[in-house]
Amino acid sequence: MNISNDDKGPGASNHHGNAGSFSAFLKTYGGLFDEKPGSADFVRMAWIQTPLGPMLAGADNQALRFLDFHDRRAIPAQIAALRRTSGLPLARGDCSLLDELRVELEAYFDRRLHSFSIPVTSPGTPFQALVWRALSEIPYGETRSYGEVARAIGSPNASRAVGTANGVNRIAIVVPCHRVVNADGSLGGYGGGLERKHALLELEGALPPGL
Repeated sequence: MNISNDDKGPGASNHHGNAGSFSAFLKTYGGLFDEKPGSADFVRMAWIQTPLGPMLAGADNQALRFLDFHDRRAIPAQIAALRRTSGLPLARGDCSLLDELRVELEAYFDRRLHSFSIPVTSPGTPFQALVWRALSEIPYGETRSYGEVARAIGSPNASRAVGTANGVNRIAIVVPCHRVVNADGSLGGYGGGLERKHALLELEGALPPGL
């Protein structure tokens, strides 16, 4: 499956195949970015086409900091959180880490990669950090309920708070928030849309019974 940074070409033609380009995205959200970073170290924001639709990715010189679907309603809030937690300018650009991400995403969507090796950083509250670390420990091909994640981090009564932290994860797919489902096996929520969550779990062979 082709993974690219094509700025003008159409998005994937399957689940979310609407055309999308970074140029069009910037017309809507351009005020969230810096035209000229003014420093050598900044979060480079790039457009990545995937089989589930365009994604916006961000990385600095050390790690991936952002990856989310372009049409998520929370994109402005997520980008504002990225700017606040990184303390760096955000501007259009590319780098070797984003090239590495494209390679790993292509292997993932081809079912050749089950665990991402690209370095990530996503500062948050101590509780959010615990949840996001627990998400990263859910094996490929498996799911966990919100309650199971809460118990795994030592907060068995915090299922709702786990769901909230799960929902503000800023690194989709690589930090696999899509692997968390309801206790009854139903999919629950997903910022990128339930159709994408279903597709990702189907890809991984992790769909709960009956779905």
